[in-house]
Amino acid sequence: MSERSAAPGALALVESLVNTLDIEAGTDTLDTEAGRERFGITEDGLEEARELRESLRAVLLAHAGHPAHRAVTPLGELLSRAPLYVAVDERDGSAALAPAPGGPLLCRVAAAVAEGLTEGTWMRLKACEAETCHWAYYDRSPAGRGRWCSMQVCGARAKMRRYRAKGA
Repeated sequence: MSERSAAPGALALVESLVNTLDIEAGTDTLDTEAGRERFGITEDGLEEARELRESLRAVLLAHAGHPAHRAVTPLGELLSRAPLYVAVDERDGSAALAPAPGGPLLCRVAAAVAEGLTEGTWMRLKACEAETCHWAYYDRSPAGRGRWCSMQVCGARAKMRRYRAKGA
């Protein structure tokens, strides 16, 4: 888990959804009623939410240059099912894709991805390289080359493994 600050704007929704599963601890907050309520998920929509979460995780791993953690439904296929509309601000004429009013989690995630694309922040939302972690984080490094959710935890572990593998 990371000590980083949340992703900007609507990408915080994507980050928090991906981080409902703590791989290392083996816990899933979507197993709890409070965890599902946080995202507006009913028990009937739980499997779809988990499918969306893991498809997002695969894309965030790709953003960081890592292979997918397992076979998943392609994110584009899932997001193509999300009804969005173009919301126009009458005051300044700005426009953005918005989820259908009262739309499901999928719509809100699709709108968050669209916002990240237009803001140029989407590619900086990544998943940790560590196989026991894969925690989502927003890469604020100047070069955008972050690999771990936490340099102090996952990064240090990876460096220690490489050091030991060299036989030093």
